[in-house]
Amino acid sequence: MSNRLSHEISPYLRQHCENPVDWYPWGEDAFALARATGKPILLSVGYSACHWCHVMAHECFEDVETASLMNELFVNIKVDREERPDVDAIYMDAVQAMTGRGGWPMTVFLTPDAKPFYGGTYFPKPTFIQLMNAITDAWHNRRDDIENNIAALMESLSRTSRITNNSGSAEHELIGPPHLNAAIEQMRQSFDPAWGGFGSAPKFPSTMNLDLLLRVYLDNPNPELLEILTTSLDAMASGGMYDHLGGGFARYSVDAQWLVPHFEKMLYDQALLARIYLHAGVALKQPRWLQIASETIDYVLRDLSHPDGGFFSAQDADSVDEQGHSVEGHFYVWSKQQVVEVLPPDLHEVALDWYEVTETGNFEGANILSRLHHRGDLLRSSQVERARALLLDSRNTRSWPGLDDKVLTEWNGMMLATLAEASTLLQRPDWLAAAVKNGEFLLNQLCTESDSTIIKRSWHQDGKPQAQHAALAADLAQLVDGFTRLAEATGQASWITHAKTIADKLLSDFWDTENGGVFTTSHDGEQLIVRQKDVMDNATPSANSTAAFALYRLAALTGEERFANHADQISQLLLQIAASAPTAFGNLLSAAHLRHRGVIEIAITGNRPDLVMQLHGQWLPTVVSAWGERYDSPIWHDRKDDLAYVCRQYTCMAPAHDAKTFDEALRIALQSTTS
Repeated sequence: MSNRLSHEISPYLRQHCENPVDWYPWGEDAFALARATGKPILLSVGYSACHWCHVMAHECFEDVETASLMNELFVNIKVDREERPDVDAIYMDAVQAMTGRGGWPMTVFLTPDAKPFYGGTYFPKPTFIQLMNAITDAWHNRRDDIENNIAALMESLSRTSRITNNSGSAEHELIGPPHLNAAIEQMRQSFDPAWGGFGSAPKFPSTMNLDLLLRVYLDNPNPELLEILTTSLDAMASGGMYDHLGGGFARYSVDAQWLVPHFEKMLYDQALLARIYLHAGVALKQPRWLQIASETIDYVLRDLSHPDGGFFSAQDADSVDEQGHSVEGHFYVWSKQQVVEVLPPDLHEVALDWYEVTETGNFEGANILSRLHHRGDLLRSSQVERARALLLDSRNTRSWPGLDDKVLTEWNGMMLATLAEASTLLQRPDWLAAAVKNGEFLLNQLCTESDSTIIKRSWHQDGKPQAQHAALAADLAQLVDGFTRLAEATGQASWITHAKTIADKLLSDFWDTENGGVFTTSHDGEQLIVRQKDVMDNATPSANSTAAFALYRLAALTGEERFANHADQISQLLLQIAASAPTAFGNLLSAAHLRHRGVIEIAITGNRPDLVMQLHGQWLPTVVSAWGERYDSPIWHDRKDDLAYVCRQYTCMAPAHDAKTFDEALRIALQSTTS
């Protein structure tokens, strides 16, 4: 029998629709039942590509004995953290406060009014049964202990909503060079000179910090910073975290050498990693990094794309082996015999050497394909390319990992921005067409009115397409960023109009008028137990850092200073906490770098495809550009046709009429700084 989750659009929730657990989706029905029965709530949060979520589901939620106890003692709620990161963030903060660590699956026990009093992550069946009995005993016999726990937790959970900018700093002080320098120094100290990246295992890609490092390096080239960038980018792309056959990256590496990945592949990682390899590859003229960026984008367009233009969320870590068992990483690993059987004899040694395949293997008796013994040597010969294509074709006949084919506005906006940038930097009109198709998909499927004022977070097609869940601040901020970059890539003014409309909604519905910054949820959204602000950059950029970045760029493109004023208020609000932990604010610091350096506005008027191509072939992190269709902005005012204007605050140098004078004007503008 199916439970209530069979009516949900989330693939993760529907994975649990035939559990014997009497699951409820997050909503009033579950809380009303808890209040009526006096039972506590068991909240389980996970996501479809999570290996340990599958393990706990098999051990506990598919088990009749465990499910019966859950149904007897609790009202059970299942949440997809990707659909409801607002819910996930609150209870993850609670679990981390209680246990000192977090992760998924997350299990939290709540009162009927949604307040947490105990939680953890993965529990095997025996431990889980003991825990449920202990929680029930405490609920009936030690309620005072529970209330004390709740009081302490509620104080902790509301901390982001209480951040103020009244902390002794100058009233209008912004995040600036001292904070950038502090972040760079922290990166120097935590850099692993042997294998790249920061800290020890497990290692995450730290894309936003690497992007900040690149921006600072381009201002003032420093061999030490170049070493951090080069070692890290080469090592990540050479290890098993990168898919050497199909392109794209797994979520992180469980070891310090980047060899063994956590095999799930998330859309947001593809967007962020393709972006840093693209930026570094263009700026530092490194073809191997551009190859990685290109193959990552091609992976998304091939394996994570809906025919109508949306991008899917993730591929699982697990797939089914020949014995019918679900095994983590099985889709990606090879024995030496499997490689030899797929390839013609003349490619055996070439492929075995290139992908470092041995008889004994490097992962549980099998081989994760890698280039770790030849780090940075990534440009393939024609023979290796033949072998790669044959191995990929063979791998495609295996049982595939599960696909989470929901479309999330936030992650799509992120990928849209990367795709739009890449299409111009690498002169790929096919990628630009895919970016436009994605932008139109987001407008048509996630924005439910023509004026873009009703926006949803999640979309899924199962028969009839459905969009649901009110968009969060991160969704709108990423849309603003994606649409402005699409305007710059296409020269179509409508994308600026859409970006302004959504930015206005972000500021009207999410802005904290008392202290500044954006709340995670809108003023008229669901009232959770606390109203938090998403301020720290984690696996994805925070809503506030994305908003600051997008609003600075939108202000420069439109001439509407109010957007930059709001971005300044975010910088002022977060100055003190960013100063205390700068590497947790890499994206915000990159926005601050843009603000400190000053935006350069470029307008190319009339029909000058030569000058447009010249501009688009360079990664210029402090530049915004307009060309093609004109719109109402000082960037266009009094501009004569067929010229390139290079300006600061709309005050321009002499217009350039050819490549040489355009280059010279750009060089002069980029050398100047503003405080």
